[in-house]
Amino acid sequence: MLLNEIIEAGGTTALEEPLSVMELTDWFITGKFALTCHVAQAGPDIAGFQFLSLYENLPEGWADIGTFARLSPKIPGVGTQLFAATLSAAEERGVAFINATIRADNTGGLAYYEKMGFRTYKTIDKVPLRDGTLVDRIQKCFAVKKNLSGV
Repeated sequence: MLLNEIIEAGGTTALEEPLSVMELTDWFITGKFALTCHVAQAGPDIAGFQFLSLYENLPEGWADIGTFARLSPKIPGVGTQLFAATLSAAEERGVAFINATIRADNTGGLAYYEKMGFRTYKTIDKVPLRDGTLVDRIQKCFAVKKNLSGV
């Protein structure tokens, strides 16, 4: 499973334990907090997926985003195409702001969200990983309607 390959590689996702198919489905597709999930394919293989979820710790009108792309071989443009579909779904569902929380050591993820138009609004300092390593989390916001300012 694509997500578990990314988790096992380490260094890019806050998730540290592989998920079962049931957990993945509940978290990102059909569960209580799942809002939308898009999948990019390259032939018969999954090239990436992106989700929006509504969590209780976010203000009303906000959704969390997560993006996972195949590590090898990388396919240029997958994240951009996924975000176009996700943004359209966010607009249809009345989401005003999209929150991305990225590990500070995930330089590729930070660059991706900046490229998509997300802007940093908060740093969560020294979040411990399972092995005790402390890694900051960078929170970035995207205003779905550009005349809004939520941060």
